[in-house]
Amino acid sequence: MPVPESRGLVARSLLRENAYRAIRDAIVDGTLAPGERLNDGDLARWLGVSRTPVREALARLEQAGLVRTRPGRYTMVSPLDVRAVRAAQSVTAAMHELAVREALPNLSVAELDAMREANARFADALRGNDVDAAIAADDDFHGVAVTACANPAVRTVLEQFTPVLRRVERLRFSSLSGRGSVAQHDRIVDLCEAGDTDGAAAATRANWQTLAPLLDTLPPDDPPDGIGDDALAPR
Repeated sequence: MPVPESRGLVARSLLRENAYRAIRDAIVDGTLAPGERLNDGDLARWLGVSRTPVREALARLEQAGLVRTRPGRYTMVSPLDVRAVRAAQSVTAAMHELAVREALPNLSVAELDAMREANARFADALRGNDVDAAIAADDDFHGVAVTACANPAVRTVLEQFTPVLRRVERLRFSSLSGRGSVAQHDRIVDLCEAGDTDGAAAATRANWQTLAPLLDTLPPDDPPDGIGDDALAPR
């Protein structure tokens, strides 16, 4: 078939994705704080792009639960919503469990070594109180199974729900409560190496459910939309 006449599709796609990831990461790492107002013009200047990819990114972030919009009134970083985090935790744990189940029969020695190496970096980051490095290493550890399972649905679901969870995990990895994950990761690798699919899957699910005690310490959920909005109205 002839090449379509429209141009710039790849560039526009990259702009949208880059804008989405940059704003998402700024929300997750706290650069953009819960409750902070978001102005698409300011964000566009910060990212060096037009307003269009920023608006598209904000729409995606709203679907992911990281941004809240009231047309004509405000766009803001969503406050931490314990219900949303609990839901994200359940879905994320299930997806990582599935990834391990589907990946384990074909995990190579190199992939197991990659998991061990990522866990070593994870432990070093926790000892050094480097939260960003700890999260990156944790992503690398679990990412081995996610990649090896070759299930695009798993990756798509995780792309949507993991950022919600990461906002809380930053609190966990900055405290002593995160140290237990190193031993849990070691156990997952050992079970994978032993070919114990059920054990490795269960250990993976348990690892992703360890946020539960921290969720109990978070403040109550913020009021539903429509309650208290006067305080958020533009001044």
